[in-house]
Amino acid sequence: MKLLFVCSRNKWRSLTAEHIFNALEGYQVRSAGTEDAARIKVNEGHIGWADLIFAMEKKHVRRLQEKFPHMLQGKRIVCLGIPDEYGYMDEELIETLRSGVSEYIEIS
Repeated sequence: MKLLFVCSRNKWRSLTAEHIFNALEGYQVRSAGTEDAARIKVNEGHIGWADLIFAMEKKHVRRLQEKFPHMLQGKRIVCLGIPDEYGYMDEELIETLRSGVSEYIEIS
């Protein structure tokens, strides 16, 4: 299964998610950001590639829906509700990500 994690700048939340979930067997993981200043900016290729999209906040879901309405048909987007208050690989962020994502995929 292909997982895409999206936040604003792809520097802390989504990049952390990519790194911690990339090690899971049976999953391919990528991350991207919605802002112009993002490290990797989300594009149609990311959306088309992904089986399941995790957005950190509702604003990210809205931005994806505004920018890629035709690409998102039939795609599942999950809003994790994780605010932009964590640094890269922050212990609490990792715990929050694991907890939120475990409802949707098998984490061992």
